[in-house]
Amino acid sequence: MTFVKLLPVMLSAFLLGAHFFRAGLVPAAVAVALLPAVLFVKRAWAARLTQLVLALGALEWIRTLIVLVAARREMGQPWTRLAVILGLVLMIVGVIVSLTIVGAIVGIPLAIVGLLLTLRGLF
Repeated sequence: MTFVKLLPVMLSAFLLGAHFFRAGLVPAAVAVALLPAVLFVKRAWAARLTQLVLALGALEWIRTLIVLVAARREMGQPWTRLAVILGLVLMIVGVIVSLTIVGAIVGIPLAIVGLLLTLRGLF
């Protein structure tokens, strides 16, 4: 049952690790990919550390979104599909971070931004 509860966190960490790997940041990719292993430590700080890293990762997704949309607009290429995909990523990370009261302070706004971005891209 613990594995099922940790699955969304693990997927988020692996997705963020893949993002860093694609950017050439191999040490950051490895560190983020190994992050779920910290959750096997039954201490409150482990959960808080994971939430913090996922929240910072969400900020990285927002930064990436801004950079990529600006680049595509500058080249005159469509950017709506990009906005929808990264909007969905923000919604998923926002929901995962929001699983606790402390995480909800960051996670709910992320999920709302992701939803608005996805709707903007679709309509």
